[in-house]
Amino acid sequence: MIGFNVPPYIGTEMKYIEEAVAKNHKICGDGPFTKRCNAWLEKKTGTAKALLTTSCTHATEMAALLADIKEGDEIIMPSYTFVSTADAFVLRGAVPVFVDIRPDTMNIDETKIEEAITEKTKAIVPVHYAGVSCEMDKIMELAEKYHLTVIEDAAQGIMSTYKGRALGTIGDYGCFSFHETKNYSMGEGGALLIRDPKNVERAEIIREKGTNRAKFFRGQIDKYTWVDAGSSYLPGDMNAAYLMAQLDAADVIFEDRMRSWNLYKELLTPLAEEEKVELPHIPEGCTHNAHMFYMKAKNLEERTKLIDYLKENGVQAVFHYIPLHTAPAGQRFGRFHGEDVYTTKESERLMRLPMYYGLKEEEVRYVASKIIEFYSR
Repeated sequence: MIGFNVPPYIGTEMKYIEEAVAKNHKICGDGPFTKRCNAWLEKKTGTAKALLTTSCTHATEMAALLADIKEGDEIIMPSYTFVSTADAFVLRGAVPVFVDIRPDTMNIDETKIEEAITEKTKAIVPVHYAGVSCEMDKIMELAEKYHLTVIEDAAQGIMSTYKGRALGTIGDYGCFSFHETKNYSMGEGGALLIRDPKNVERAEIIREKGTNRAKFFRGQIDKYTWVDAGSSYLPGDMNAAYLMAQLDAADVIFEDRMRSWNLYKELLTPLAEEEKVELPHIPEGCTHNAHMFYMKAKNLEERTKLIDYLKENGVQAVFHYIPLHTAPAGQRFGRFHGEDVYTTKESERLMRLPMYYGLKEEEVRYVASKIIEFYSR
């Protein structure tokens, strides 16, 4: 069986973890490896500050706190996303306002945002699906016009760019994921990127249970105390050690995934030219990170048959999100603004193919051959 995902493993992870345990004697939060990860992210993306977190969900919760999201506030986002995108704001009592997506990228349709803005709107949350950027110029223009906060859900977007800028650094806040299904992993984990230096101190306080402990450890104050509402968003340093091994080999992992992605594209393009399937679209000005390779079948029935056919032939392919506005909690906590032209229809067509670091060329060719075989029957 060619599985859908294998968590990335470079080979130096255990050495780094042993160093955290036996040499550094530091396995709780904000140890040497956490600081190295933060520094790597800051250098790589150009953000003012990066703070490793226990998950991308928690990074988004921190962003909601930093943006002072309150009960009754409205947050504009796509419905085609993971539940965490909405959960972080629902926990603050806010209302997710879902708008339709673009069928070419599966990202939020930037032309549908303005008509969803009301006097209660507080933030826009673009989700960079498959590591391909939303149309950020238009989104930032709307944010400035209506004085809104922009929180980028860049869970899938590390190493991707929009017009030369790293995803997660364009809005006020950006959120990365280092879950085991992501390009770089620490099992469970994430990071919050903060664009404006003025927001860094409060972010550190929120992340440290509402205390100014970070300033204490830097020697800026002689004791620390509780100064704000917060929680414990610090991952253990052993997790950070695992991640640091992969960040040290970030380009190796990136290039390996790109080879697989490009080969899928090459092998399946003839099917797309025959209009039997649709393949991913990368808009001009965007670079992506080969986070996933998806394709679209004609409809839900065809996709189901194709997934079953691949499974019979030893290939695990999966569909993705069920639109949030169709879920019980989505209907309870949020609402869809405008017409659902593409969100449901396109989500029912989309299928993700095996994609991970170390996927072999012959495995990619086998998967593609079985898809071609399915359509030639």
